[in-house]
Amino acid sequence: MSKEIPNLKVSATAAVMHEPLLQHQRQQPPLDLQLSQFNNTSQVAIVGSNLCPIESLDYELIENDFFKQDWRSRGKIQIFQYIFTKWMLCFLIGIIVSLLGFFNNLAIENIAGKKFVITSNMMLARKYMAAFLVFASSNLGLTLFASLITALIAPEAAGSGIPEVKAYLNGVDAPAIFSLRTLFVKIVGSICAVSASLNIGKAGPMVHTGACIAAIMGQGGSKKYGLTWKWLQVFKNDRDRRDLVTCGSAAGITAAFRAPVGGVLFALEEMASWWRSALLWRAFFTTAVVAIVLRALIDVCLRGKCGLFGKGGLIMYDVTSANISYHLRDVPPVLVLGIIGGILGSIYNFLLNKVLRLYNFINEKGIACKIILACCISIFTSCLLFGLPWLASCRSCPSDASEPCPTIGRSGNYKKFQCPPGYYNDLASLFFNTNDDAIKNLFSKDTDLEFHRLSMLIFFVTCFFLSIFSYGIVAPAGLFVPVIVTGAAYGRFVGMLIGWHSNLNHGLFAVLGSASLLGGSMRMTVSLCVIILELTNNLLLLPLIMLVLLISKTVADAFNGNIYDLIMKSKGFPYLETHAEPYMRQLTVGDVVTGPLQIFHGIEKVGNIVHVLKTTGHNGFPVVDEPPLSESPVLFGLILRAHLITLLKKKAFLRTPTPIGPDAFVQFSSDDFAKKGLDNGDKIEDIELSDEEMEMFVDLHPFTNGTPYTVVETMSLAKALVLFREVGLRHLLVVPKVPGRVPVVGIMTRHDFMPEHILHLHPLAARGRWKSKEPSSEYIHLQSEAAAAEAPTAAIGKSLSLANRRTIAFTHTWSLEPLALGFTSPCLCHH
Repeated sequence: MSKEIPNLKVSATAAVMHEPLLQHQRQQPPLDLQLSQFNNTSQVAIVGSNLCPIESLDYELIENDFFKQDWRSRGKIQIFQYIFTKWMLCFLIGIIVSLLGFFNNLAIENIAGKKFVITSNMMLARKYMAAFLVFASSNLGLTLFASLITALIAPEAAGSGIPEVKAYLNGVDAPAIFSLRTLFVKIVGSICAVSASLNIGKAGPMVHTGACIAAIMGQGGSKKYGLTWKWLQVFKNDRDRRDLVTCGSAAGITAAFRAPVGGVLFALEEMASWWRSALLWRAFFTTAVVAIVLRALIDVCLRGKCGLFGKGGLIMYDVTSANISYHLRDVPPVLVLGIIGGILGSIYNFLLNKVLRLYNFINEKGIACKIILACCISIFTSCLLFGLPWLASCRSCPSDASEPCPTIGRSGNYKKFQCPPGYYNDLASLFFNTNDDAIKNLFSKDTDLEFHRLSMLIFFVTCFFLSIFSYGIVAPAGLFVPVIVTGAAYGRFVGMLIGWHSNLNHGLFAVLGSASLLGGSMRMTVSLCVIILELTNNLLLLPLIMLVLLISKTVADAFNGNIYDLIMKSKGFPYLETHAEPYMRQLTVGDVVTGPLQIFHGIEKVGNIVHVLKTTGHNGFPVVDEPPLSESPVLFGLILRAHLITLLKKKAFLRTPTPIGPDAFVQFSSDDFAKKGLDNGDKIEDIELSDEEMEMFVDLHPFTNGTPYTVVETMSLAKALVLFREVGLRHLLVVPKVPGRVPVVGIMTRHDFMPEHILHLHPLAARGRWKSKEPSSEYIHLQSEAAAAEAPTAAIGKSLSLANRRTIAFTHTWSLEPLALGFTSPCLCHH
């Protein structure tokens, strides 16, 4: 993917401010000589299956004169309304997510159930070819519909959505990620794709669905579609919306697995980058609402009012047994499960990442290729699900079977398929079912003799690869359930091989196998442990599940990262990790801060503001006071692009460069400066100003954040990363170490902390070696190669003054190529 070189326009003020910096830098060790004027990291990412510009979210609290005055004007009633609305929104999110989760499951069970019943009846009539055609065509039609609405209406809805939500909670925003059309396609597309017997899950889409509901309600609806509620429009900042999205993601897991405590822990362990006790209470309240509503709805289904929904309602794999007991001799098989599960999980992540790269080359050809790929996967899946059971031999029905054998209907352990009366096909009992029913069959107790080893091996290998190749299609698809069913097959197969060394039955081996593969792939421990316990309704398994999760995660961590982090990286999200890389402790913020720096005066000319906003894409600008407002240049604060556009839109202009008084706040309200949420905000191109207005002035002091977070340029990069991530910043100002220099050196954004940008500036950092005062021959060789690769950029450097061209390293431009589900031409976006 090619990148355009940004247009270099450096003001005279910036040139003067960099001259003292140049003099100071000549006195620094050679390590500081690697400074770049530009951050060339990619500012686009794959959202769903669409390439989109990405922005950073403003989690920092703005402190300026206007917002202080607005807060002082609030009464106790407004503060109570704010707190009450937070809890009310959590309640509504729980209600809506539970209803949608119930509808999702009800629709899938009935659509898939009807399909399997029709096909089974044809099989009983020995119309095998007609049964296959009905089965394959229905799957193809459902897949085609899901992929069409995803590709044409909301490409952002493709995939599980968990990487997008996780990136959002880390501070990365993208257009339409939580829009109403994305929500619609996520629900409908997930129902169709899962009903099409694709080896995908619905848990991931439910997390994205919950996050969409929370985000839409947090901004009071959608103005684009005329669905707004003014009484909900009290959350006007990204911090409150972030908390609501966290609660929504927890509610999504609860709706998918009926695991309220597991949902809270999932949001805490995997999703949220920031957590506090107040958020814990609200998330727990939200998941409790979901669990209660689901329980009430399931009671309705138990009375037979939900069609083919099935007894037991939503996912619940009950493996309770009064005879469960284990001893020291049961530990070695569990250790084996954990070790192999960790290895398989790392292989699973590796292969899935490679498949996404392969699909990238196919999908970038256009929408038609995306649709064709999805249809091919559907046809291939149908052939395997219908054809592989023919390889299994028929087994006689057990005399002590607890249910009819062979099974009559859509679910059960004994599928007749092509077998004569009194016999069943064990492989068809797994393949010719929904994933939920297959898991119930694998987890079932007292069924050690129902499945053959070869059948279990075929099922495990098929599910392992089908889940990998099915995830990358342009449709809503999750990974949770496919990993559970694959792990259950692996665990049961291991139980068949070494089960005679243990007191555990094969159903419990299947549960532990699911835990091991989940731990090896997703690398979660506490949340997965609780989710599995809530799914199986068996607290006695707690020690063994804890052991197998810890072992599988530890083994898998030695090979690669967890699946969602790998997908986020392939999509191009600039995710800030919790821990800094070791080489970041050897670098300072002055080594990586980028430019050119655009600075405004405290009282600035309107024309200058318009020019800077139109020629740059930056979202934050330092405000500096100079004589006569101060004795020497001093940093006053930071002002956001959105606030500047509001000032221009309101035309709060002055004819002379004099400070304004408190009465100037009358023409503004807090709504004017509120974050617009999911809807697009005002743009500088939409503001029309006359020539006379362009010559006027704006007093920026009352609207500038006078207390921005700042770091000295000699602070270690690792320490700055901790501050940037923990506080949730969008901009971090870098100030000089030596007094008397310029008041601000530069601005750090999340892209400046990306390893790709840092290693581009300091290629030897990853090797743990630093150049001495005399550059090494290896370093000179690297620089000469880079200079040859970037020869065209040398012409740009000639247009800069000496002060602004300070030690620009003409190294090769690094460009993050997002690897995912197909995209159009790239579009640039700024921090």
